[in-house]
Amino acid sequence: MRLWKARRTDKEMLEEVLKHINTEEYGIGLTKFKAICKSLGLHRTRQQGHTTESIRSVMVHLCEMYPNAGVRETISLLFHEMDMSVSRSIVHEYFTTYEPDLVRQQKAQHLQQRRFWAAGVNDIWAIDQHDKWLRFGLALHTGIEPFSGRIMWMHIWHSNRNPQLILSYYLDVVDELGYIPLVTQSDPGTENFGIANAQTMLRQWHDHSLLGTLQHRWMRTKKNVMPEITWSQLQRRFTPGFESLLDRGVQQGWYDCDNTLQRLVFYWVFIPWLQCELDAYRNRVNYTAKRRDRNKVLPHGVPELIHSAAEDYGALDFKVIVDCAAIEHVRKVYINSTHPMFDLVSPAFGAFLKKCYTMLQRPPVGHGNAWTVYREMLALIQQQEEAQTLCESIMDVDMPTECLPLIEGLEDLPFNETDGNYYMGGIGGGLGLRKLSMKFLLTSG
Repeated sequence: MRLWKARRTDKEMLEEVLKHINTEEYGIGLTKFKAICKSLGLHRTRQQGHTTESIRSVMVHLCEMYPNAGVRETISLLFHEMDMSVSRSIVHEYFTTYEPDLVRQQKAQHLQQRRFWAAGVNDIWAIDQHDKWLRFGLALHTGIEPFSGRIMWMHIWHSNRNPQLILSYYLDVVDELGYIPLVTQSDPGTENFGIANAQTMLRQWHDHSLLGTLQHRWMRTKKNVMPEITWSQLQRRFTPGFESLLDRGVQQGWYDCDNTLQRLVFYWVFIPWLQCELDAYRNRVNYTAKRRDRNKVLPHGVPELIHSAAEDYGALDFKVIVDCAAIEHVRKVYINSTHPMFDLVSPAFGAFLKKCYTMLQRPPVGHGNAWTVYREMLALIQQQEEAQTLCESIMDVDMPTECLPLIEGLEDLPFNETDGNYYMGGIGGGLGLRKLSMKFLLTSG
């Protein structure tokens, strides 16, 4: 399904399938493959035959959630969110007919161009936090693989400053994939000490020659470029529709972030739903080819496919396979799974909210009813006998602040900059491929 999600042609998908079957024993042609796809409900644009009228109700919903989405973004939304394959001409016709003001809007962004280079896939993972929604009590965090452009994770929670929490994001992905990059990088900050320690420990676990060096880069003087680009795109493509919804609750007086009860109910209702929306956004970005950029060196393509099959794009993959025992060891050393930071709300209050939610018939939370569910939950809480006792207990809870110290005595990796282009990866101990080759020639001579 990943090739279908990446919008590969039938011929391209068949070629990939044939790599994984014994063609001497089994045979499958393009006609048969198309028939199989059809039986699975995988219909192409022409087969679905959508018109401006057939997509209208869906478009109204999408435009409410993603008011700034253009034609290209909308095509991706229809495909990944609604399982609808719609031609560019139909979407453009819809906007021209029903949203003429959007078509006339001039969108211009003036960005300072910065350049850095990575040697290949999994040379670097760049991490960063996003604080634009702190006024709602919401904090975001992401990890990016810069070479492919794949978003490794994107999480929303009530904090992005706890090093154990941030480390758990990294380790969950490492657990899933079974490998780590050569180096990680982030802005300076104690919340990133957990990842810095874990990345260093895992690299040294598998390569003793790295002992004494930190396998994480602190972006002190240079900007953490790729996550900044990711947040900028999120602000343009995802944020507007959701932010206007959140602002509405504040403006209407339904939600006060400084009111503990309201804040916890808000967390319980909104965070799981917003995380699902962010998961869908991440999936959509990872399976959508980016626009061609003349300032970008190849490869161009779908981030997920570049990341999973670098060799198909003439690229190298520097992933470091890690032992499950090593990952588990790092978890035990640095993460306390019972830390209250990992709870959406306290277990007792969560059970109480779940009871109230069941009394409301467990309505699915979405863009159109999130505030309704929240307000009905608040009203119902006031009617419950145990509400006062529970509310008094949550008012007295303070989140413990714990400092996770950075491993001492480690040297930073060298910084390599040439003609304004800088290398921040881990090849050759941070020197890069060219410097590594020169070093090899000098030592071998």
